[in-house]
Amino acid sequence: MTNTPNELANTWLNRPLPTVQPKAKQVLSAIETEPSTKCPNCHAISTNTVIQFNSHICPHCEEHLTMTARRRLNWFFDHIDSELGLEFTTGNPLQFSDSKPYPNRMAEAQEKTGESEALLVMKGKLKDLDVVACAFDFAFMGGSMGSVVGDRFVLAGETALKERKPLVCFPASGGARMQEGLLSLMQMARTSAVIERLKQAGVPYLVVLTNPVYGGVTASLAMLGDIHLAEPKAMIGFAGKRVIEQTVREVLDEPFQRAEFLAEHGVVDQVVHRLQLKDTIYRLLDKLSFYRKTA
Repeated sequence: MTNTPNELANTWLNRPLPTVQPKAKQVLSAIETEPSTKCPNCHAISTNTVIQFNSHICPHCEEHLTMTARRRLNWFFDHIDSELGLEFTTGNPLQFSDSKPYPNRMAEAQEKTGESEALLVMKGKLKDLDVVACAFDFAFMGGSMGSVVGDRFVLAGETALKERKPLVCFPASGGARMQEGLLSLMQMARTSAVIERLKQAGVPYLVVLTNPVYGGVTASLAMLGDIHLAEPKAMIGFAGKRVIEQTVREVLDEPFQRAEFLAEHGVVDQVVHRLQLKDTIYRLLDKLSFYRKTA
């Protein structure tokens, strides 16, 4: 018996459909399970892939998020030739111990960050320009400057001096490392001395102040550049706001240590959005290098 066209149509319309996972749902499921980051400013949540693609800037409010030292240098260089200073390791010369022995704190910081110290130094290319660059990792004991940080910065400066390559530094630090006492404070003089040698030799030294920069790092290598750039809203100073308020017995306005305030008062040369930072550094170094070669 032949089915009528209406019966065939009803059979086709009522047929059981195969169970298929929609592609959009698969993608959404993958996004939901991907590690994400919550913006400290607008509290929006973005996947780490989006954050990394956007140079660690919140895509919703343009907040500049913290970058580790290694991510910073990988982002900065177009090509990395080598990493310097890995032979320097930290000891415990003062046998310092507060609530924990110093070696235990170091071990915890190394496990947390995957780095051996708070400063990384690399050589590489920024477009067609050979550059030596170093970056502090604030997650490593607050980016504090101990003897190894000093050793690595001095090595960066001496390498830039020997090879006549510009030196770029990205400070992010709470200051000197108290667990090393006077040995830590000595690094202020050591880093300042190698910067002076760069200036005498006409080798450019450019500083990009990130959030935050305080203490002995501010009082030495972070404020001795030929040019000082800063990322938006970076906090920069010697003593922190609460310490100053307790000393002068006054309540201070919030923006007095922010990069924008310091730029208005001549402490910082320019506040630069991270997406324009590489091009800005390249133009400045290219001009400084050309001027000093022909001077």
